[in-house]
Amino acid sequence: MAVGVFDSGLGGLTVLDAVTRRLPDVPFVYFGDNAHAPYGVRDADDVYRLTTQAVSRLWDEGCDLVILACNTASAAALRRMQESWIPRDKRVLGVFVPLIEALTERNWGDNSPPREVAVKNVALFATPSTVASRAFQRELAFRAIGVDVEAQACGGVVDAIEDGDFILAEALVRSHVDALTRKMPAPDAAILGCTHYPLMQDTFQAALGPDVKVFSQASIVAESLADYLTRHPEMIGSGTVSKFLTTGNPARVSSRATQFLKQQITFESA
Repeated sequence: MAVGVFDSGLGGLTVLDAVTRRLPDVPFVYFGDNAHAPYGVRDADDVYRLTTQAVSRLWDEGCDLVILACNTASAAALRRMQESWIPRDKRVLGVFVPLIEALTERNWGDNSPPREVAVKNVALFATPSTVASRAFQRELAFRAIGVDVEAQACGGVVDAIEDGDFILAEALVRSHVDALTRKMPAPDAAILGCTHYPLMQDTFQAALGPDVKVFSQASIVAESLADYLTRHPEMIGSGTVSKFLTTGNPARVSSRATQFLKQQITFESA
């Protein structure tokens, strides 16, 4: 009865930590494509190819439902996968929609026409590929009108976090926030559109100021997944063992992951 969680690297561990706390009885199989990280600088076809390979591997582990805990994969590959690749008995869900539903205060499955919402000016911080895809703006337009989105491609932040260089990551975050606020001086809300970024949430908040509400994905995705499995219990797959898989060096990835979550994490080769 396992559920798969996929990310290009370690960022998805923030989502995994939240969903395992929310659903402690569900086994989760985490797949990190560390050998090919980061995805944020790859083109859409490359992201699609790597993402479908990873999802297929998680299906082999008995995960009929896979969460793309990777905004780049959700933005660049998910729609194409849903339209032409995913079989009827499998599901692959992204991380954008739960975040947008929280931002616009719409319930899961609310398919009513888009309407005006409380927020008017939204700052989006994401990888270059996610920003280029405009997937966030597309999904937001299905649910809200009258919202101005200013996107900032945060080059270098994922690499710094994956390397454990949080001093550099903090400096880059402050630089990217400064660049965005020169274009949008007074955002109402900010979206951290990468699952690595919750580790830098305090830095984003400090740079943006206390009046900007910062939306981070981990807890939001966890609640959405719990709701989804309540409504679709048949999508909990046949897998029974929690594990961590990586395309990278298991010892090195395990060490980084242990530092990342501040608990012992042991990866094995995918």
